[in-house]
Amino acid sequence: MVQIDKKSAFLQLGRFLAQFGSENPTKNPNVLFNDLFYDRMLAQIETAQNYNGWFTPDQIRFALQSWAEALTESNLTQWLNNTSFLNTTPKKVGLVLAGNIPLVGFHDVLCVLVSGHKALIKTSSNDQKLLPFLMEYLICVEPALKDAVTFSEGKLDGFDAVIATGSNNTARYFDYYFKDKPSIIRKNRNSVAILNGQESKEDLILLGEDIFRYFGLGCRNVSKLFVPEGYNFEAFFEAMYTYHDCIHYDKYANNYDYNKAVFLMSLFKILDNGFMTIKEDTGYASPISSVFYEYYSDLNTLQNRLQDDAENLQCIVSNALTPNSIPFGKTQRPDLWDYADHVNTLEFLNAL
Repeated sequence: MVQIDKKSAFLQLGRFLAQFGSENPTKNPNVLFNDLFYDRMLAQIETAQNYNGWFTPDQIRFALQSWAEALTESNLTQWLNNTSFLNTTPKKVGLVLAGNIPLVGFHDVLCVLVSGHKALIKTSSNDQKLLPFLMEYLICVEPALKDAVTFSEGKLDGFDAVIATGSNNTARYFDYYFKDKPSIIRKNRNSVAILNGQESKEDLILLGEDIFRYFGLGCRNVSKLFVPEGYNFEAFFEAMYTYHDCIHYDKYANNYDYNKAVFLMSLFKILDNGFMTIKEDTGYASPISSVFYEYYSDLNTLQNRLQDDAENLQCIVSNALTPNSIPFGKTQRPDLWDYADHVNTLEFLNAL
């Protein structure tokens, strides 16, 4: 199957997903196979929280809309424009997927399929339903993909290369287990924001999206703020109030209560607004419902530090205060060419 057929199939998938991005979905009569999949997709959205309490309908709809916005003609063309897979010898690529946010492993699957290889997929127990459903739709659109997608419930076997995502602890296991295969092994990463006190209220509200989307569970969620010495957090907290409804979700509220209690019992100094805490800390990985912050006195010195810590960072968010930073509100809307851990997955697959 030539590349243009795959591109067309993913374009159709994007059109299908675009129906479900709002709380009141609208059925598009021009979308292929809606009679088979539309109502079932609605059921997937409504029942996802039964399998993973963090996957609320709102979060699922956001993920679907984000992928619909990514899978457009212009985006797919720009992404694939300079890459050729005409001479690809199909290999079986094992994919060990994370499950912290909805469809977090879909980009890896997309890369494998569009590159002409075959995907042997092991889903996370936290996200077992959505991806197989989307693959079923995709295969219905392009039946030639049927032999290119296999889901494994047990130990991966018979693969030629692997892309595995996990914690720092599981990465050590992956490094050993997959040592004889070409691999991309992903570890824990966090995202940070740099403020200078000149941000508008709209900027800070968008920063709240980077913090609270998916309840802060993604590596692209901002978990650490760098603020200038003497920074006043009043405007920050005022903007964060936009997201106060998160406290009404039991799992988030339980984490807020627990982590706040741990901070207080440890006599840590925190700032609290009733649904989130911020704590001065040199670390990057803050617990759910909390964000760390750290003061800086010199932006150049901070830039050098972040460059030294690049292996621990996924995104840097700011109003262009540092090279390669991304705008507020964009962390959970990555483009197709925004690769996890800044490793070009297509180049890896093309070299197999």
